[in-house]
Amino acid sequence: MPPSPKAVTTGSSTFTPDSFFEAWSEEKQKDPVPNHDLRSAIIQAFGLKPSDNYVYHAIASVTLQQVQNAILQGGSKGLHAWYRDEKGEPLEPPLETDIVAYTSIFNSATASNKAFSNFASNAKKQSLRAGVGSHLTSLRLPAPTSISIPRSKSHLNPYLDFWRWSCHNLEWCGPDQSTAALKNSHHILPIFMHHFGCACPSYESIEIMKALSRARKCGIIDMGSGNGYWTYMLRRAGLSVAAVDNMQSLWRTMWVDDTIVEDGLTYLKRNNSGKEDILLLVYPIVSLDFTKQILAEYAGDIICIAGTQNSNGYTAFKDVTVNEYFEKEMKDFHKIVQVPLPSFAGKDEALYVFERKDVS
Repeated sequence: MPPSPKAVTTGSSTFTPDSFFEAWSEEKQKDPVPNHDLRSAIIQAFGLKPSDNYVYHAIASVTLQQVQNAILQGGSKGLHAWYRDEKGEPLEPPLETDIVAYTSIFNSATASNKAFSNFASNAKKQSLRAGVGSHLTSLRLPAPTSISIPRSKSHLNPYLDFWRWSCHNLEWCGPDQSTAALKNSHHILPIFMHHFGCACPSYESIEIMKALSRARKCGIIDMGSGNGYWTYMLRRAGLSVAAVDNMQSLWRTMWVDDTIVEDGLTYLKRNNSGKEDILLLVYPIVSLDFTKQILAEYAGDIICIAGTQNSNGYTAFKDVTVNEYFEKEMKDFHKIVQVPLPSFAGKDEALYVFERKDVS
């Protein structure tokens, strides 16, 4: 088995995951990107050289300077055209107050159920916010009452802070029904992917998995763990997590230094098909039927999937949604949770939890 990659940031001699979080001050939480200068903010936060010219390969290949140039263009050339009318013409961007309302939904100090309800009910009729609120609340299935989610004023999540800034900068107040048709994103996304991951964990999603893990006194398999940000965040919450990834993708930042570098299917077969653990799939790939094979092999009782909740085929399955696949192919499981995640502009993401039937 290949050795685990170290927890480093390429091009930095100072980065460690723990020191990064220790240095994440209240000031940075409130304003992670001063003056909308993302290039400088990333260089400062991760200890990079001022002349950094690393090429981030993801949905596009960009440097920090190229991303900063795109940011400076604002909404010109359709760069912020996330919302369109029935004729495909760009709509006016959302109000700043509605962007604040959307990002506030994911504040760990607020009650999630009430926050989502208020976001929808307080929207003006026919506004972008009304469409977003209707979309999110129609899909949301909150955790069962057996799962208690305490409020927290001390929860740290730098990715969430960068994401919140991006919502304001990119004029995004959340996904609506039309988001599934979007094919474009923004140059910022590869930076976030490389340094933090493909999807941003919310406090609610972490607490749900924490409650499930502790109730069953079991660990979590982060299958396809990527750069390990979700693993790191779950471990900060006190959970036992095995990060498993074949490491075919290259990440600029790695958050854990004990990734099990192995094909996921092989790992499950070596470990009792995961029977005693919770399975977590974050942004599972569509190609090679990876998700289908992993789900078919898994013998445990709880499956968590963080990925697309619309029909754009961006994660997990190309032609069906996660819900549709489980209804047809995973009849031994039933859905107990579907909660929206902080979604980058043009994306529509959620955490799903499926439980094997007749399991208490």
